[in-house]
Amino acid sequence: QVQVLESGGGLVQPGGSLKLSCATSGIIFSAYAMGWYRQAPGKQRIMVAAISGGGSAAYGDSVKGRFTISRDNAKNTVYLQMNSLQPEDTAVYYCNADGRATFPGLDYWGQGTQVTVSS
Repeated sequence: QVQVLESGGGLVQPGGSLKLSCATSGIIFSAYAMGWYRQAPGKQRIMVAAISGGGSAAYGDSVKGRFTISRDNAKNTVYLQMNSLQPEDTAVYYCNADGRATFPGLDYWGQGTQVTVSS
């Protein structure tokens, strides 16, 4: 059974930091591209950051220079370090495990973790 479980969300003041974690099980983690997405109320879900199995990272324009994605293949976990948080970063953050490049059709999502940036 595949599990994708986010943690680390919460309430933070503007300018603060949070680190999200996404622990997975039931997949060959190193073969999956991992991504963080977010969805604010009334808006579409957008990509925040993604990292390949080999560690190549990509970021959405709104978070470049502030967020850092990383992965630990030994722990089957991906992280999102978020610095200089702003109110517009408020959203539910979702973890995605995308194995479709190797395993057609295999794409998994977590349940999401709320991040609220407010004073």
